[in-house]
Amino acid sequence: MPTSLTAIPLLIVLFVIPAPSQSPPAASDRPWHSFEEQQIAKERKDLRQPALVIDPNKLYSLPELIDLAESYNPETRVAWERARAQAGALGIAQSALFPTLSAIALASVDREEIPFGTRFYRETIPGSEVSLELNYTIFDFGARRGRIDAEKARLLAANFGFNDVHRIVIFQVQQAYYRLLNASGQEIAARTSLANAETVQRAAEERLRNGLGTLPDVLEARSATAQAQYDLQAILGTEEIARGDLATALGASAASRIQVQPLSEISVPDSAGETVEEAIDHALDQRPDLLADIAGIRAANAERKQARAAYYPSLGISVIPRAQSLYFQQQQLPWGHTADVSGSAALSLSWTVFDGGERRSRLAEAEAQLRAAEAQVSATHDRIEDEVWTAYANLNTAFRQREAASAFLTAAAESYDASLASYSYGVRNLLDVTAAQKVLAQARSTDILARTQVLTALADLAFRTADSIRAKFRKTQP
Repeated sequence: MPTSLTAIPLLIVLFVIPAPSQSPPAASDRPWHSFEEQQIAKERKDLRQPALVIDPNKLYSLPELIDLAESYNPETRVAWERARAQAGALGIAQSALFPTLSAIALASVDREEIPFGTRFYRETIPGSEVSLELNYTIFDFGARRGRIDAEKARLLAANFGFNDVHRIVIFQVQQAYYRLLNASGQEIAARTSLANAETVQRAAEERLRNGLGTLPDVLEARSATAQAQYDLQAILGTEEIARGDLATALGASAASRIQVQPLSEISVPDSAGETVEEAIDHALDQRPDLLADIAGIRAANAERKQARAAYYPSLGISVIPRAQSLYFQQQQLPWGHTADVSGSAALSLSWTVFDGGERRSRLAEAEAQLRAAEAQVSATHDRIEDEVWTAYANLNTAFRQREAASAFLTAAAESYDASLASYSYGVRNLLDVTAAQKVLAQARSTDILARTQVLTALADLAFRTADSIRAKFRKTQP
């Protein structure tokens, strides 16, 4: 029996005091691995949301890709849940306008030895009690209203932040999409350049067989063909990366095979459609980050209101109705019982007379935060104007480069055709042909890049002005 009594406390200690579940790395010269690492890795798999499944046989347009990204990109869900959490914070602040009602149930048994004369008499009093407690702040000089206004402003800022996440996600999809279009167009151009290099190589080999060419010419042509093949492989790698970036922006696996419309089927505008002043005005009216900063001024004003309310008293009321049922028994006497309804009601006036300057410091802090919020709006205003100005300038530059690239391609194609024909007749040498072929390859690449640069610059301007989150714009974008 003594042994059993000793074992019981020991078992209690073993079960109550948890064993250490983790320890630091044992040494500094090797990575740390443990069972906890495996558990975390397993939790990562359980937490992964179902990824978007891409149809590999479908040609996706840009509006379709944007819709998919807004539905499946986890960043939009994060911003949405944060806005919902802020809505919960607003509900908590608003609940202070209502009374709180608590129900309390109590059951107890008191037993005491009561002295009387030369003896003690045992007294037992079992009892039960049910009570309600109602508390309500009648007036607090706007402290609660200040908290509510602050949370409303924060919810407004969270909603603008949610819109801003959509703006960013849309821009990410557009950037990845146009990079993929550029890479796909560059692939077509590189394959065409490879075909041209092979044509020149065959012509050089034919002239060598007929005794009209030289071996150095053939070697030069083969070198140009190998260079064209090398350039093609580099472009294929870039295309795969762009395809993975687009899939990731959509919320799909990076290994997804996405087919998009070819660049040849997409119209490229030749003008912005609005002046830079109009673009800046749109941005200042629509940018979610600027609107969120303005909502921050509202929150700072509400915080200042709370700080000022702390200088004044608050009046509250407390009402506690209580129902009791009590039994009692004294030694050698029969049981007794009583039941009654009792309670209390009280008004309380609370006023902080002295706090060592805490309220003054809080008010100074709130006023400084308000001035900072106002300055932040001005800073964001200036930054947006500069961003739109730069984006507009880049777009106009892209338009001019597009015209120059088109003329460059036309001239390079004519030069290559003339050089190849002259070489076939023995009028030009191979170096002239290979030089023309390289210039034509560069011209094709430049033309593709110039076209996609216009589309990218348009997307950048829409991102800077926040037109991209307007439904009308998304239906008409290229």
